Amino acid sequence: QLAESGGGLVQAGGSLRLSCAASGRTYSINAMGWFRQTPGKDREFVSSIIYSGDKTQYADSVRGRFTISRDNAENTVYLQMDGLKPEDTAVYYCAASAVLTWPPMTDEYDYWGQGTQVTVSS
Repeated sequence: QLAESGGGLVQAGGSLRLSCAASGRTYSINAMGWFRQTPGKDREFVSSIIYSGDKTQYADSVRGRFTISRDNAENTVYLQMDGLKPEDTAVYYCAASAVLTWPPMTDEYDYWGQGTQVTVSS
């Protein structure tokens, strides 16, 4: 199971930190990622991180503003979002992948959270 938290309403230029706590078969997780979705659009990749933490990946739209990290002792992954823009408004989903290749394709994420709403006002 994956449980996201930390979403909310923030003004443009502000910051939020999302958290995703994993429980259950956490030993099988190799990579974790964040995706986002707005109404009427496909789910969009945001960022991912490998278990060791030494490999990360970012979408061009968030690189330099968002930072992904993980605490394996707590089975938690974080997404620090700075310099938020109105176009970052979306439901953000946490996902976990058991595949050993890097980076995982979107359809290689096996587990998904319920999502947390992030709203950025202008």
